[in-house]
Amino acid sequence: MLKSLSIRNFVLIDHLNIRFEDGFSVMTGETGAGKSIILGALSLVLGQRVDSKSIQAHAEKCVVEATFDLSAYQLEGFFAEHDLEYDARNCILRREVLSSGKSRAFVNDTPTALSVIKSLGDRLIDVHSQHQNLLLADTYFQLNVVDVMSQTETLLKTYRETYNRYHSLSAQLTGLTEKAAKAKEEEEYLRFQFEELKAAHLAENEQAELEQEWDTLTHAEEIKLALYKVASLLNGDEQSMIRMMKESISAMAGLEACFQKAKEYAGRLRSAYIDLHDLSLEIDVLKEDIEYSPERMEWVNSRLNTLYSLQQKHHASSVRELIACRDAFDGQLQLIDSYDEEIVSLTKQQAEVFQRLTVQAAEISALRKKAAKSVEQQLVQRMMQLGMPNTRFRIEFTAKPRPTADGADEIAFLFSANRNEPLKPVAQTASGGEISRLMLCVKAMIAGFAALPAIIFDEIDTGTSGDIADRMANIMQELGRNMQVIAITHLPQIAAKGKAHYFVYKEETDERTFTRIRRLDEAERVHEIARMLSGATLTDASVANAKELLNIK
Repeated sequence: MLKSLSIRNFVLIDHLNIRFEDGFSVMTGETGAGKSIILGALSLVLGQRVDSKSIQAHAEKCVVEATFDLSAYQLEGFFAEHDLEYDARNCILRREVLSSGKSRAFVNDTPTALSVIKSLGDRLIDVHSQHQNLLLADTYFQLNVVDVMSQTETLLKTYRETYNRYHSLSAQLTGLTEKAAKAKEEEEYLRFQFEELKAAHLAENEQAELEQEWDTLTHAEEIKLALYKVASLLNGDEQSMIRMMKESISAMAGLEACFQKAKEYAGRLRSAYIDLHDLSLEIDVLKEDIEYSPERMEWVNSRLNTLYSLQQKHHASSVRELIACRDAFDGQLQLIDSYDEEIVSLTKQQAEVFQRLTVQAAEISALRKKAAKSVEQQLVQRMMQLGMPNTRFRIEFTAKPRPTADGADEIAFLFSANRNEPLKPVAQTASGGEISRLMLCVKAMIAGFAALPAIIFDEIDTGTSGDIADRMANIMQELGRNMQVIAITHLPQIAAKGKAHYFVYKEETDERTFTRIRRLDEAERVHEIARMLSGATLTDASVANAKELLNIK
């Protein structure tokens, strides 16, 4: 419940402190006294936006502070989620608006985002102003009322998890289908590129080997002549190097007995001889292998041209990069081939989730339709108590083409205040006074289910008077037994039913006009209700009538 409200430098309020009671309280005052200003300040601390014009002239900032008792709210999780200090008995919300237009929000002296304080404010108090009656025409609000009465919260939570899963799968499937369609357009091109590279039978070191072979074939005669010459010098018929090396070994071996180093030199000569002999044998074989082949040269040239052409086409600098291109094309083609399998799998998952979604939507719809009958009966009974005996009310259900986040039901509140008038949507048939009464009945009906800890009715009695106003007061008084209710009213019948009575007035000074508020004692309350009954001039009759309304002897 709202325990207190402190306001400084807000519109016509320089400073104001109000303490509120539990149960049903009323707030009265002449038109223009500042009731809406106080309500505006409360809305400000609950997270509503405001501009710098709301700050009193010459003030640096305005400050609004509200203290709440949270013991009935079960908000420990909210405070933990937003890293806020939790105090069940004294939760202080503060809002500061600077003359520059900037604002700051605090919860228990901890700075917090405006969105957080607004979310918290929505959980703490329901401010019902005249314009909120328009919600009765809003299909989302209507659905909310039915959901509160049908207690579908747990089912809706599960349903929304399923719906989010279905929505996610649908998005994945759409994205994959689009990607597959685009890939299919590119598949022919990719497959041609892959097959061309695959048919080339690429080997990583092939290009270097072919380029070397090309150089050899180009200079085949020159190489062959050189090799013959070297072979002749190494092991020819006349003075060959190998023959002279044999003679050198023999000469050095003959000195071993008389020359100490001869043995070492002989060994080195033998080693050189072996190398020269091996080299001679290799060159003999090689010179026979070197042959100029026009056919081979044409094939090598063609193969190199193929490799060079592929490199230029794929902007590659080597066969290794061509192989990487080939493998990349292969991977893309395999991915394209896998799209169909993925699409089939996702489609199956989507169908299964949609089936589950449909079943859950049907369960929710059944609960709603069952609760709708009770809502129709209760609202008609309550409206009859408020002087509308011919009220007819029905909740019309229409199936949505496809389930949405709120289920598969479109609903409409149909209303008629007269016996012979057909049922029509509330916005098309109800007058302002009828909508006020209907909205009060809705609030009273859902209060026990929605567990609203506090509610403020801002002139919900508009368009009513007399006995009807008295009956509306009884409903608000009944609500006050289970929750905090504050009614801003101009009707004495409602003002008289309040447990506490707050009077809003203007105080004139030589310099300025200020809005003030005070809680009335019994004598002041008699005076205020008498004024509401008779106007500025009090009469004995109005005072007596006020006492009667207040049950004062």
